Amino acid sequence: MWLQIGIAALWVGFVVLIAFGLRYWKLVDAEVIRKVVHIGAGNVILFAWWLRIPAAVGIGASILFSAITLLSYRFPLLPGIDSVGRKSLGTFFYAISIGVLIACFWQNNPHIAVLGVLIMTWGDGLAALIGQHWGQHRYKLGGMQKSWEGSLAMLLVSWIISSLILLNVYGSGWQVWAVALVVAGVAASLEAFSKLGIDNLTVPLGSAGVAFWLSQMLLAA
Repeated sequence: MWLQIGIAALWVGFVVLIAFGLRYWKLVDAEVIRKVVHIGAGNVILFAWWLRIPAAVGIGASILFSAITLLSYRFPLLPGIDSVGRKSLGTFFYAISIGVLIACFWQNNPHIAVLGVLIMTWGDGLAALIGQHWGQHRYKLGGMQKSWEGSLAMLLVSWIISSLILLNVYGSGWQVWAVALVVAGVAASLEAFSKLGIDNLTVPLGSAGVAFWLSQMLLAA
């Protein structure tokens, strides 16, 4: 087990090292660095799935990182990683959501936890970057300004992730494509309505919950 944990830890350390290198040499702005960590660190869930790391390890890591993120809002423990230019508990919700997904699904349906985490990391992360840098068509929702380009990116990436994971577990079939599309729509809607970083909680938990429910109804037979 220690070998598996070591491999996962090395990946997280590699991502953090890249982030600090980008920050030190000022190769990109702070928000891009934050998204590099947001996307890169979340991929550790794949290592945990492939290496069959026990749920207790993932939950423990989630609790530890949650405590560190809370401290970082008072002390500069994670410079360049926390939210840029706004008050947000996004990093805290990020850690909490991973722990909750592992606790709920890891024993019997680990792919559902992986799906929720990857939609949060890749979908939400790329949607934010695309919306901020290439979003030309803006809309307002609940006092928040979003872009259609960012929302479309969220929908497309979430659909791709859901399709790949469900195809790997259940095989091909129209039900897989339909479930993936519904999950992607839910993820994009939750991301559009969420603010102050709470999308790091609503998107993964909502996506995983819908994926589990629909999978039990349409795919598990």
